[in-house]
Amino acid sequence: MVRILPQTKAAAVNPLKSSQPLGAALAFLGVDGAMPLFHGSQGCTSLALVLFVRHFKEAIPLQTTAMDEVATILGGADRLEEAILNLKARTKPTLIGVCTTALVETRGEDCAEEIATIKLKRAEDIAGTEVVLANTPDFDGAIEEGWAKAVTAMIEGITRPGQQARQSKKIAILPGWHLTVADIEHLREMVESFGLKPVILPDISGSLDGTVPDRWITTTYGGTSVEDIRELGTAAQCIVIGEHMRRPAEVLQRVTGVPYVLFQSLTGLRGADRFVSLISAISGATVPAGVRRRRAQLQDALLDGHFHFGGKKIAIAAEPDQLYQLATFFTDMGSDIAAAVVTTDMSKILQKIPAESVQVGDLGDLEALGADADLLVTHSHGRQAAQRLGIPLMHVGFPIFDRLGSQHKLTILYQGTRDLIFEVANIFQANRHAPTPEALDPLRMRDMPDELRSSPLTRH
Repeated sequence: MVRILPQTKAAAVNPLKSSQPLGAALAFLGVDGAMPLFHGSQGCTSLALVLFVRHFKEAIPLQTTAMDEVATILGGADRLEEAILNLKARTKPTLIGVCTTALVETRGEDCAEEIATIKLKRAEDIAGTEVVLANTPDFDGAIEEGWAKAVTAMIEGITRPGQQARQSKKIAILPGWHLTVADIEHLREMVESFGLKPVILPDISGSLDGTVPDRWITTTYGGTSVEDIRELGTAAQCIVIGEHMRRPAEVLQRVTGVPYVLFQSLTGLRGADRFVSLISAISGATVPAGVRRRRAQLQDALLDGHFHFGGKKIAIAAEPDQLYQLATFFTDMGSDIAAAVVTTDMSKILQKIPAESVQVGDLGDLEALGADADLLVTHSHGRQAAQRLGIPLMHVGFPIFDRLGSQHKLTILYQGTRDLIFEVANIFQANRHAPTPEALDPLRMRDMPDELRSSPLTRH
């Protein structure tokens, strides 16, 4: 069984994780006409906004209640009410997603009661806008927990409860935070190719896909509609990607009775086969020829690529579900996980990581544990460690700010797994060093005088 090693350092040397509020805001950004609202100080919001803008290279709608010293002492209910009313009047969002921060959580504010009071007192003023609360203190958890809490809050606060007439062709999909824009687009296209209608919550492929609107829009544009969230109970089946999305799926099942199937990873041949088999069974349709062709391409990529992966040592630092996704991908290809560093120990998926141990820590731990690795796998903040160690870096996760197009990188199902194989194999080939004669035969120059042995002509 894998050993989970707790964090022992008093401070992060090179931080790996991003906060819960950021994860919740990212989920709210996947809803059409939404406005995430950080309930806390301006600094908390500014940091998250900078990370979002650098990662997505887009204008990001994100607001704050701007708590100051007085509001922190006396309470932030007035600031929260003022912010909600201002946003309603100025931007007219369909959804305001309130994300609490450490400031109000440490103070112990009852934000749920405050929002309930605002909804009751200001019902006429905020009519037509859903207000949803996600309790996401910065000092606990990371992106995964924040994303899952926001999705859970939207289901609890918006989805119509009770058993409803099911639409046999309608599928609800709850993707994990680690799926890229390209992943979600590909997921939708795959489901639609079987004649099914997917409703994806959240759908960042509609709001953060890099398109430029013809006019200035103050909220998100594209993504899951509030009406689609309200009618999730009419889906025939719910498909969940990532262990951290189990809780939202359980809430949806409890509220509406919609059953769910959870996929811990869609990367790799087994996961992709299981997914395709499920949607084929739900639709009653045979697997399309195009899907079969992509599967054959993946089989060929597995044959071509495994020569480059065999025996390689990989060091990964990521959120729990992404760590599992990548670690299983590499071990399936014949590599070994030399170091596994994770942001938090709150996920059960860590027990399934194919490594001797998993260290809860930061990128300083990755640098120490992965010194002998052949490849480092983490986000852009790992670039300094890669440079110091002289080891190539594969960019994954959040944030990625020193590469373009990270959100359009496909990582799931047949095509995404194929592309990952090619990406990693090409990294290995680009960093391959030809062996010297001395390395191949260390006894080759044993009888040669020292002065000749050190001569450039002899060495080459």
